[in-house]
Amino acid sequence: MNTFIIAELSANHNHKKEIAFKTIEAAKKAGADAVKIQTYTADTMTLDCDNEHFQINHGSLWDGKTLYELYQQAYTPWEWHKELFNHAAELGIPLFSTPFDKTAVDFLETLNNPIYKIASFEITDIPLIEYAASMHKPMIISTGIATLQEIEEAVSACKKTGNNDITLLKCTSSYPAPLKEANLLTIPDMITKFNCKVGLSDHTLGDVCACAAVALGAKVIEKHFIIDRSIGGPDAAFSMEVEEFAVMVKRIRETEKCLGCVSYELSELSKKSRKFSRSLFAVKDIQKGEIFTEENIRSIRPGDGCSPKYLPELLGTKSDKEYKRGEPLIYEPATNN
Repeated sequence: MNTFIIAELSANHNHKKEIAFKTIEAAKKAGADAVKIQTYTADTMTLDCDNEHFQINHGSLWDGKTLYELYQQAYTPWEWHKELFNHAAELGIPLFSTPFDKTAVDFLETLNNPIYKIASFEITDIPLIEYAASMHKPMIISTGIATLQEIEEAVSACKKTGNNDITLLKCTSSYPAPLKEANLLTIPDMITKFNCKVGLSDHTLGDVCACAAVALGAKVIEKHFIIDRSIGGPDAAFSMEVEEFAVMVKRIRETEKCLGCVSYELSELSKKSRKFSRSLFAVKDIQKGEIFTEENIRSIRPGDGCSPKYLPELLGTKSDKEYKRGEPLIYEPATNN
């Protein structure tokens, strides 16, 4: 199965619908398998309040704003959604969304949203997860701020509704995220521990993490996508531009080719290359009945003679035929009947 590569539109439309349309078009051209948006309003996300609880001052890109101000800037207007879904359908690329409360799920159901994504910061909202999972669509859940127990609870919430189509995303909830905190070796452990598909929601810069994650078994890669970082916006600094995303897609597909499958069979190319392996050759003229020694037979390239593993048992025995220098040795060891 090919890696499912998601272009996260997020807030990278700057409240211009035409930019949102163009971003979906660019994601399709760059090789994305799907585009994801987010469905919330500032009022469904938080309170319009500026006390210390609602101020952002944790060393993030958004310090100095209140949560309400950030989400007012970042949300995707609900009146756009139908047009965005229709536009993506016309282009032949799936579009789906992250709901942040039950009203968003209800709204997305009217648009036949095909997949539900749960954001890292909502993974502890078990009632929301249960409600989204009860729609019996595939569930993708980011785990960026979750403890092991909280991941287990989120998975159980999906299964409680009878929904077992779950993909967990390894995620570092830092924007941008440093490479040293990626801890991608968690991916194969998650696959074993939760017995479900696992991917990566990648907030690092570049595509190293994405390709490494695929090599470790990731089946989904989600990356923030923008047509041009110069347009700015809350997520612009850690979003990939079109050419960068296209290069990432290419490298992921190349990584998939490298992985192949578990096989100890020799490919046709490898079989041809055996010509250059070592084998036993006469390195001097040898008469019939002459003793094989290290001076007249050796392990050399090419591989047209018998295996070098027979050298010890041939040394000291008599040749049963005449060999010219440069002629491969023929030897068939006795078998026990």
